[in-house]
Formats: sequence, C-alpha cells, structure tokens
Amino acid sequence: MAIGYSKSPLKLLNSSHQSKVLKAAIFSRFILLILSILWRTLLAPYDTSAPLNPTCLRNPSPPLPSPLLPSLGSAIENGVVWDSVYFVRIAQCGYEYEQFYAFLPLLPACIFVFSQTVFAPLVTIIGYRAVLALSGYVVCNVAFIFTAIYFYRLSVIILKDPNAALQASVLFCFNPASIFYSSIYSESLYALFSVGGCYYLVSRANNIAVLWLALSGFARSNGVLNAGYFGFQAMHQAYDAFYLKKRAFLALWILISGALRCICIFVPFITFQAYGYYNMCLGRSSDEMRPWCKARIPLLYNYIQSHYWGVGFLRYFKFKQLPNFLLASPILSLAVCSIIYYVKSRPEIVRSLGFQASVEEKKNLNLKSRKKISQGEDLAEGRTVHGSLEKLGYTSAFVLPFILQVGFMAATAFFVMHVQVATRFLSASPSLYWFASLIMTSHKKCGYMIWVYCFAYILLGSLLFSNFYPFT
Repeated sequence: MAIGYSKSPLKLLNSSHQSKVLKAAIFSRFILLILSILWRTLLAPYDTSAPLNPTCLRNPSPPLPSPLLPSLGSAIENGVVWDSVYFVRIAQCGYEYEQFYAFLPLLPACIFVFSQTVFAPLVTIIGYRAVLALSGYVVCNVAFIFTAIYFYRLSVIILKDPNAALQASVLFCFNPASIFYSSIYSESLYALFSVGGCYYLVSRANNIAVLWLALSGFARSNGVLNAGYFGFQAMHQAYDAFYLKKRAFLALWILISGALRCICIFVPFITFQAYGYYNMCLGRSSDEMRPWCKARIPLLYNYIQSHYWGVGFLRYFKFKQLPNFLLASPILSLAVCSIIYYVKSRPEIVRSLGFQASVEEKKNLNLKSRKKISQGEDLAEGRTVHGSLEKLGYTSAFVLPFILQVGFMAATAFFVMHVQVATRFLSASPSLYWFASLIMTSHKKCGYMIWVYCFAYILLGSLLFSNFYPFT
C-alpha cells in the first residue's frame, strides 16, 4: 500500500486548501454548537435524567462546595446525553458495572486528564461533573479539527488530486454524523487516530502509523480492523520482493514485520478485554462468575453487545425496526454504490486484490515521478504525476484497502449491528467521501442530493440527539 508514495508527502499539499479545510472544520463545529444550544432552548428534552449523578460506588469523593455558577454548570451537564453519560461517568468513577466495558477507555482517560489539569481551576466555578463534560467537548471537537486536516493530507496522497481531496474533506466536515463528532462520543478520537494512522502509513512512517492505528483500537472496537491496512501493505511488498526482486528472505522478513505490526494494533483492545476479565472474573467463585467468564474465549465485549444491546446476526431484522433501516439507508446506499462503482471500474484490481497493479501503477511512480513530487511540481497545481495515472483518482489501486474495509463494515452494520448506527459507524471511512466527491464533480444533481442529505441529517441529528431523542 505504501509502495510508490513520496517520502516527502507534505510537499504535495496545497497550503491554501489546507487552510480552507481548517476553516470548514471549525465552522462546522460552530454550527453544530449553535444548533444544539438552539434546539435545547426551544424544546423540552425527552429524558430529563441527564443531570443525575449518583455517588461513585468505588472510592467516593467527599462532597464539593456548591459551584459559583451552578446555572452554567447545569447547562453544560444537560448536554450529556445517550452514550455521553457513560463516558463522563467512567471518567469520574471508573468501570463500575459490567456494561460499562462496552465503552473503550481512550476518551474517558482523555476527559479525566484534562479535568485534572487544564480545566481543574473551573471545578469551583461550574462543578466537577460540568468540568468533565467540558473536557469531553473540547477533546472531541479539537480531535475532529485535526482529523479534517489529516483527512485532506491522506486524500491528496491517495487521489493525487488536491481539488478532489479538498471537496471530499469539506464534505467530511459536514458529514451526516456530525452531531456525534461534536458530542462526547468516541467517533472523533477514533477518526483522528484511524485517518491519521493511514496518513502516516502511506507516508512511509510505519512506526508512527502503528502507534496511531493501535490507539484507534483504544477508542472504538472497530479500530482493530485497521490492522488490515498493514496486512495489505505487507502482502504487496512481499509479493514485489519475492516475484519481482527474487529476494525470498526479504519477502519473509516483510511478512513477519507486517504480522507483528498487525498484532500491535490488536494489543490495546485485547489488553482492555483482559482488564475486564481481571476485574469481573478473577477471585470469584464459579457461582458468582458471569457466563462469559466461563467461555473458552472469555470475550467481554461481545457478551455485553449481545446481552445488553441485543446485537447479533439478523437479530435486528424485525418489522418494527423498519424506520431504523430507512434511517440508515442513505449511508448504506452510498457505501454500496461506492463499492459497485469501484468494482465495475477496476474489476481486474478487485479480482487480484490489487496484485495486478503491482507492475502497472506502482512502476508508474518511478524515480522521475518521485523527483517531480519532491520538487512540488504538478500536484501543487492540481495536476497528476504521470499521464497514465491522470484519470484514476478514486479508482486507483491504492483505494482498494479502503473499499474492502468499508464493505466489511457496511455488511456488519446491516446484518449484525443496530442498523441505525451505520450512519456514524461508517462516517470515518475515507472512501465514501472520495466517491461522493467524484459524484459531485460528474453528476451535479447527485452531488446536490448528497449535500441535502448531509445538511438534513445535521439538522435532524442536532434536534433529536441534543434533546435525548433517538437518532442513530
């Protein structure tokens, strides 16, 4: 996957485009903030239990004096809805109950650190729980802004077209799951380390990429799927080493290195499962143990998803869930169309899992092309490096691993998960925005429909989610 990319990818970037992406990211967060405050002001929340905060079960802290601005603290706390309640509670009290282990620790850890350092002086002014919530908002919104920058950088390298990269990045800033990137949810941190990790991977900074992709697995469970990028890279580099360079030992070393990097990406998630087993299973009699503790592979996360949320293969296929399938249909349709378009455009690449491109496209990025890249020619002006790559863009062989990942995630969302979650589950998939950018350029009416869809879900999401109504 990383073969053929420049060792100086920053020189490919258009600084004015990066500035536009940064402005779009900040502006979109500002719009979401205004909409959330507006809807909370105009409408009464469906569930008024958000401000409730029982004493921690473990090591309860002594009662704090009343804050100086309790109304401001209450206003901040009222935005703690849905899964935000879990993240804030974990940051405050740790993993008190079994179902809390469905929420991975990166976001709660960040909230805790910021509440104890940067925002600690505000505890006496707005209260400790409000400080926790404020820390969560800042972490998630700042993470999103950095994600948008990395998204643009990754898109330029993959698409070889700064204009298409700009359009895709701006669309990401206004994606249909935007409300979750502005709320205390793990989407922002996952997207930052997932997209950022892919950027470092294609920039040949493999060690940094391993760290970032591993951290994505500390933010959301689907972060483990990012190991597939290193698997894809290792297979192709080993293929080139063995068949093209005739160096068998080099190919073996590449495969071993790739396997170790994949394992590193799995380590955070596995470590967290071990932590759950240690807390919930060890030191208890057989009668006290939960059923999952006795399983051959005691995987806490799967048990929680199945037992508490009813997640499982075809378990959501009920007539009463039809509205949720309709709610998820736009993002799933976009995912399916992006896959079909790619398969029809490059059937030989898909059939060979990209190996057929090893000789063709990878050789096009030869030393002369790299010299042009290092000098900042062509791409800085929106042109491509090599004539044969001129019109590839979204259909480049280097998009294939992103297509494979979004295909697996879309199938999982449709057949296994609560299907309405697909909107935010797939929202950090770069290939969706690359395809949407292509559609916007070639079919203006379809592009208009995509923008209408995004803004409609931003309005609907900020209205429903902010007032504790179900959205996705």
